[in-house]
Amino acid sequence: MSTGTRIPLAEACAIADDVITQLSPHCSKLQIAGSIRRRRHTIGDIEIVCLPHAYEASPLFPTGIATVVNQWEKIKGELPCRYTQRLLPCGMKLDLFMPDPRGYGPQVAIRTGSADWCKKVLAPAWVRAGFRSKDGILHRADGSVVPVYNERALFELIGLKWVAPEDREV
Repeated sequence: MSTGTRIPLAEACAIADDVITQLSPHCSKLQIAGSIRRRRHTIGDIEIVCLPHAYEASPLFPTGIATVVNQWEKIKGELPCRYTQRLLPCGMKLDLFMPDPRGYGPQVAIRTGSADWCKKVLAPAWVRAGFRSKDGILHRADGSVVPVYNERALFELIGLKWVAPEDREV
């Protein structure tokens, strides 16, 4: 398989599950995102949002997850970082997001997409609710941080009725 090739959803799920299996010992939270989570028929890349264990206690990048991630060819994002793109052995691109724990919920929603849904539905909802996003974390007008640790909490906070991932298209 070459990069840029789209593959059937079932095949992409198997690849993503393998990545999750490798990352899970090093993370407290993991979520497959993107077009896999939206259940598109064909998939062009694997997107995962994770919270490595060490992020909960320290901004230092955990070495365990680096060992796993560095086995894959780097396209962009030198570790330590909040985002890296890697080429998996099967030829699929992996977009790996490692947000600040206080912004985990918004990042899962954003990275699930679709991009148009986020731009036209999600972001306007948090603006209407009086929040802005900076560095992937929601802030009030006074600049104070509003931690949002999961996606459902984000929807509740901004007054947006839950939308199933597969329905996040416009």
